[in-house]
Amino acid sequence: MRSVDAMTGEAFAAWPIDDRDAVDHLFVQARQAQALWRARAIVERAEFLAQLAIRLRDDVEPLAALMTREMGKPIAQARGEVLKCVGLIEHFSAHGASYLTAQSVEVGRDGARVVFEPLGVVLAIMPWNFPYWQVVRCAIPALLAGNAVVIKHAPRTQACAERLHAHMVAAGIPQACCPVVRVEDSDVASLIARPDVAAVALTGSTRAGRAVAKVAGAHLKPCVLELGGSDPLLVFADAEVEVAAAAAVRGRFQNSGQSCIASKRFVLHRDIAEDFMTLFVEACSRLVVGDPNDEATDIGPLAREELAVELQRQVDESVRLGARVVCGGRRRGAFMEPTVLMDVPDGSPAAEEELFGPVVSVWVEEDDDAMIARANATTFGLAASVWTQEARGLAFADRLECGAVAINQLSASDARLPFGGVKDSGMGRELGREGALAFVNVKTLRWTRDDTREESDA
Repeated sequence: MRSVDAMTGEAFAAWPIDDRDAVDHLFVQARQAQALWRARAIVERAEFLAQLAIRLRDDVEPLAALMTREMGKPIAQARGEVLKCVGLIEHFSAHGASYLTAQSVEVGRDGARVVFEPLGVVLAIMPWNFPYWQVVRCAIPALLAGNAVVIKHAPRTQACAERLHAHMVAAGIPQACCPVVRVEDSDVASLIARPDVAAVALTGSTRAGRAVAKVAGAHLKPCVLELGGSDPLLVFADAEVEVAAAAAVRGRFQNSGQSCIASKRFVLHRDIAEDFMTLFVEACSRLVVGDPNDEATDIGPLAREELAVELQRQVDESVRLGARVVCGGRRRGAFMEPTVLMDVPDGSPAAEEELFGPVVSVWVEEDDDAMIARANATTFGLAASVWTQEARGLAFADRLECGAVAINQLSASDARLPFGGVKDSGMGRELGREGALAFVNVKTLRWTRDDTREESDA
């Protein structure tokens, strides 16, 4: 298992694959450690998380540099990811206990309470595109709730996984409660099936989500699946076009376009389409494509060259079927130019598939209803960004088939709010109160009060 420099293609670190005995030992240790971890007071678990936030903030530059080296994220954005992790950890260490506090319920003369107990060992199958944020987003709420979390990271960003794990242990989280398991993707099904795995979290492709859900379902294990997205950005006739166009550049090309929640499909009202496209294409022409270590770089290489090759295939096939390239459209090694496609035909890759890189598909529609229909014409349903007057945006949100709608701002995950999708974008929620409760047993307690029993005996 090797880590490779995204710019040079040279390996700079390697780790052995865990054999069966090592895997067995890791999970036995995780189960034993979890029993002790859950016995700690939640305020004590929260304090360890607070220490982790301090450590990550102090190490932000080395953490960011490693991410840039390993998967090509522009350095300024890598730094932002680390700081976003810090914010999440600080939120859950300060407020997470309130999500998990037992709730008393009025049920007449009886006593009743709902308590939230950890499930046990959670297997977290993590991706490469946000190698710290995705782990933190899943693991921190689960650990706070008293679970152990075994992290199976994408091999492409193994070095990031190892460094984050070292910080977690140094912060006081028991090593066996947050271990990294190093196995091939083909071995994941056997991990899910293990009796000492209580639940599964996956961030990845829809295809991976179906495979994980199939195995988890066969063993009746709950899972949270955060999968692909092809999010629409809708700009209505009454939008502030300049503001929307500037935001759209950030929304599509952040992380070199390698984000599930990126705005990948633009749906424009005909009355503002020309003005919007003029502004947007001009902004695209100013984006800097180059060395991700350079502070001025907007778009770095894709995480590996074969991803760029696949993206080029999707663009070329869409053009063959009738799409028109407005700008960009060419690949150079692992780099892809910021690319804009219009007149995208139904059935083409640019209309039907997730484009995981700096390519955007654009449609111009005649009216509001047609725009909503176009936005919903996808198998995905992660999020949407709507640009219009506030009241109209809230009304349109009711009609959009997705897990989140942002009005006059870009879609983004936030530690305080639940995050997840519908349709092929997954199931379950991370973050917010819902995320804190994703891996707990919601247990109902009901009892006859002593004073009621005494009255009955009398």
